[in-house]
Parts: sequence; C-alpha cells; structure tokens
Amino acid sequence: MSDKRIWPAGTWVEIRRIILQPGERAPQLPADTAQVPLELRVKGFLKQAAALGQEAEITTVIGRTQRGLVTAINPRHSHDFGEPVPELLTIGAELRRLLEGSRDAK
Repeated sequence: MSDKRIWPAGTWVEIRRIILQPGERAPQLPADTAQVPLELRVKGFLKQAAALGQEAEITTVIGRTQRGLVTAINPRHSHDFGEPVPELLTIGAELRRLLEGSRDAK
C-alpha cells in the first residue's frame, strides 16, 4: 500500500480484521475453506485520522464501533448480479399475458 496520506476522522473507509485463524475454524468446513482465515470486512467512518494499512477504529452507519486495518478509502460497491439470464428477461411479459388471459376467461 503505497498511499501513506493521513485521512481525517470522518472519512468513509473499509477495514479488515481476522476473526478466526485457519486452525481455529470449525472442523466440518470444506478443506479449501478451512485453509483460509475467517475475515471481517466492514465499512464505516474513521473515528480518528488514519492511513491506508494502519489499524483504526470506525463507526458503522448503524452506530457500531469496529477496529481493523484500513484497506480502502471511499470504497466502492464492486458487486453485481452477473450476466442476464435470457429465460428470465421475458418472464414478466409472459406472466402478464397469462394473467390477463385468465381474467378474460371469467
């Protein structure tokens, strides 16, 4: 992490903290899952100034306090719902036609 700027309290960040090391995880987990630590990633506002890669305390949007390493400044939402499923694209129109047809049959 080459960005060593100090970000002021109140900056929106993401932190990371290891909750369980691999040896502490439940024995019934699949082998590939059991080999990695269980980590917490949470977003919130810095309670005090901190740099990327530094341990810091945050307040989440619901008021909880969490502590961990700052991994991102102004983190973005990078998830999506994947590729469109062609079969689902027309289902709304098809359902409307079916419902309108059953209404006409009465």
